[in-house]
Amino acid sequence: MTTLGDATPVSGNNRIMEGQHAETPGNLEGVDMIRRILIAMVLACWSLNATAQVDAAAAEANAAEIIQRMQDLYRGESSRAEMSMIVETPDYKRTMTMSSVSRGTEDMLIRILSPRKDRGITTLKREQEMWNFFPKINKVIKVPPSMMMGSWMGSDFTNDDIVQDTELVDEYALDLAVEEPNYVVTLMPREQTVTVWGKIVYVINATTLLPVEQSFFDDRGEKVRVMRFLEPRDFGGTMLPSVMELVPLNKPGHKTIVRYDMLEQDADDVAESLFTLRNLKKRF
Repeated sequence: MTTLGDATPVSGNNRIMEGQHAETPGNLEGVDMIRRILIAMVLACWSLNATAQVDAAAAEANAAEIIQRMQDLYRGESSRAEMSMIVETPDYKRTMTMSSVSRGTEDMLIRILSPRKDRGITTLKREQEMWNFFPKINKVIKVPPSMMMGSWMGSDFTNDDIVQDTELVDEYALDLAVEEPNYVVTLMPREQTVTVWGKIVYVINATTLLPVEQSFFDDRGEKVRVMRFLEPRDFGGTMLPSVMELVPLNKPGHKTIVRYDMLEQDADDVAESLFTLRNLKKRF
């Protein structure tokens, strides 16, 4: 029989440890509640992350659809057009009239009709290649890749603008934002994309889905040129901007305006024979 005097003393620390290991029904309920809260928080975070990924994918898909529409706006399966181009600089202003015919994204032929000194100068684009014909010297000159960023006919448009070989939805990562009343699509070049642009920003009217403005940035993030789309008109039942105004921001006082006087999309008489070197040299 153990007497009170024989009992092993219990220190204060031992009492605390015993208290810590003791599990009462109240303690178990508290632990279970904490577990439930932690699981709910993890599931909520996972759900939010998954939703964000789905939303991002949906936004990029919508952006791709919008940008593809912008690229196809004037070309269709085939097209014929008559237009005028006004080139303005601090020193002079000149106007050219021209006709063009195209077939999809691969082929295009542009002939200058006036002024008289430039009449007959013709540009042929076939897939990724481009030629110019100069009737005064009766010579065809192929435009090399190194000259694609050079001026076309002294305008602010480049040879690359005329060729329009880049499929934006393939070569750029797209980000869609809504800034009422417009969509704003930012295009960032993918790692493998060969381009002089560090970023392109499209502004599109959210109601009409017509372009409002296109801005081009260099690789330092500086905006270097702006294209504005103006004066929507009905062309054969399709509303399109009839005027494109290109302003190079690094060349004060310079501006090029293209005005569509006639545009027929999905024209029936656009034959393959139009896009040949022989037809390029055809005089009229």
